[in-house]
Amino acid sequence: MDIQEQIKDYINSHSEKKCNDMRELHRIILELMPECRLWFLDGKDSENKTVSNPNIGYGSYTMQYAGGKTRDFYQIGLSANTTGISIYIMNINDKTYLPETYGEKIGKASITGYCIKFKALKDINTEILKAAILDGIKG
Repeated sequence: MDIQEQIKDYINSHSEKKCNDMRELHRIILELMPECRLWFLDGKDSENKTVSNPNIGYGSYTMQYAGGKTRDFYQIGLSANTTGISIYIMNINDKTYLPETYGEKIGKASITGYCIKFKALKDINTEILKAAILDGIKG
């Protein structure tokens, strides 16, 4: 199964409401990053144990680890969780930037250094979310 099919199956595996929100977010991110590399991580480690929620990744950047090692990873991530949806913005080094820049404006969402989590798309300002995603693309 190719990545496009995995993404489609993952999005369609959720309730209708969450599925519609994720489909719209997928469309928005692809509109902002039309030529990006797509990723699908099933949330399982090398021993096939579940270690995280599955997620869709967009774009690519080189992640730096503290010990000096690097690896390619996605810039923007999309994942469903038990309470809603998470958008991961991985390419911003200042972990106070997202909450300070978008926390007051985005609506009903919790924002950490790299994650914007919300219950439903209707609860947030999508134009503000787009601006945050664009910040992640620029890095």
